[in-house]
Amino acid sequence: MKAVKQIWSWVSSIAISFVLVLILGVFVFQSTRVSGHSMDPTLHDTQRVYVSKLSHTFRYEPDYGDIVIIDSRVNLRRTFKNDLLDSPLLSLFVHGDDKHIWIKRVIGKPGDVLEMKSNKLYRNGELLDEPYLNEEMKANSNKKWTVPDDNIFVMGDNRNNSMDSRIIGFIPMDHVLGKKLF
Repeated sequence: MKAVKQIWSWVSSIAISFVLVLILGVFVFQSTRVSGHSMDPTLHDTQRVYVSKLSHTFRYEPDYGDIVIIDSRVNLRRTFKNDLLDSPLLSLFVHGDDKHIWIKRVIGKPGDVLEMKSNKLYRNGELLDEPYLNEEMKANSNKKWTVPDDNIFVMGDNRNNSMDSRIIGFIPMDHVLGKKLF
């Protein structure tokens, strides 16, 4: 009987720890690994970053220049199940495809008019100062976007080699999964 109590004590402690780590990872804080070169030179392939999930949990709008983690499946309606399945802890047990989780920089917020002309990016008519870029953006044509309500526009820092809002469109706020802390 004493052995059963000891085993139960261990199992319950592990279960409580698992649930707490899961809750923290879904709602508060998580680490993630950069995959690819779209954020060069700011972030590098395989670099680990730490993300605050509070902006997603409480639906805070990110600021210009924030580096955010997004779900790139913009046509998918996100649910709590998606939040659980995207948790790093559960991904240890459920082999899923995390290629839809991207890390990008916030360029436009609701109501902003973004314009690309002559390889330069303008927000609401003003040229953006982007010291984090390491080369001039090579745009094939002039383009203009108006960011709708409850959406943002994101781009990678490696503009010439980045899949971002220029390709997939605007990012719904519920697809902004967190903000890079460090």
